[in-house]
Amino acid sequence: MGPGWNARVYAVVRQCPAGFVTTYGQVATLLGSPRVARHVGYALAALANVDETDEPVPWHRVINSQGRISHRGDVKRAMQQERLLEKEGVVFVRDRVDLRRFLYPYPDFRWPEDPVDADELLGEGVPTGLRSGRSGHRRRSGTPFT
Repeated sequence: MGPGWNARVYAVVRQCPAGFVTTYGQVATLLGSPRVARHVGYALAALANVDETDEPVPWHRVINSQGRISHRGDVKRAMQQERLLEKEGVVFVRDRVDLRRFLYPYPDFRWPEDPVDADELLGEGVPTGLRSGRSGHRRRSGTPFT
């Protein structure tokens, strides 16, 4: 990961007020790297290692692009996330949040720092020709896809 990525993720998530949600992809896009939504999740998972004297990060306000909680096997944390969101007024219908109603639009978005280049994040150990493209792969001229 690039230096400062987690801190920038936390700065964006802190801007989402109670009663709203944001998505992993929305946070990544606001940081200038729409292809690295998964890395937003990694940053939030690392919150257990953040200094407790820092301003709290409302991690529970970040959900997936389908309006669902991404529990990744941790059912207790998913239940806690749902309870925290409901306490703030976010409504779940069949385990989903209506993003048209509750997605925070970031009207006064403030850049936490300079955006992070997606190729910088994804590029470690990935051949240059495979860093971008529709499925993460770029066809090299003269070489057929197989």
